[in-house]
Amino acid sequence: MKLGKLSPSMGATKSTKRKGRGPGSGHGKTAGRGHKGSGQRSGHKSRPWFEGGQMPLSRRLPKRGFSNHLFKKEVQIVNLRDIENLNVDSVTAEILFKNGLVRSAFKPIKVLSNGNISKPLTITANAFSKGAKEKIEKAGGIVTVL
Repeated sequence: MKLGKLSPSMGATKSTKRKGRGPGSGHGKTAGRGHKGSGQRSGHKSRPWFEGGQMPLSRRLPKRGFSNHLFKKEVQIVNLRDIENLNVDSVTAEILFKNGLVRSAFKPIKVLSNGNISKPLTITANAFSKGAKEKIEKAGGIVTVL
C-alpha cells in the first residue's frame, strides 16, 4: 500500500456538478439559475429571512400582549442569605457591588427575605420586601430606605 495510491471507497464521494458545459450536461445555458430575475445574475445573495416577496412570517403572525419597556424599572435583587455571608457591619450599594452581589452600584437594589440573618446590620437599599424588613429588625438591625 502506498500513500499516493489511496482513494476513498466506492460511493463515498460524489463528482461535482459541472454547470454551463453545454446542453448535454443537463446544466447548460442558464446553468441551473433559471430565466430572468436577480437570482440569475452574478453577485446575487439572498437574505436568510427573505421569502421571495411573500408576506414575511414576522408580519403574518398575530401580535399580542403589551411591552412596558419605556417605563419599566430595573431592580437588582439581593437575598438576606448573601448579605449574611458578608463580614461587615453596614451594607451599602458600594459594598454589594465590590462583593459581586450586584452588577451596578448606581441601579436600584431590593433586598428579599430568602435566608436568615443572625447579626445586627445596618442595611441601606432602595427597597425591602416585608419579610426581609421583619427579619433584619428582629435580628436588631436597622433598615434604611433610599
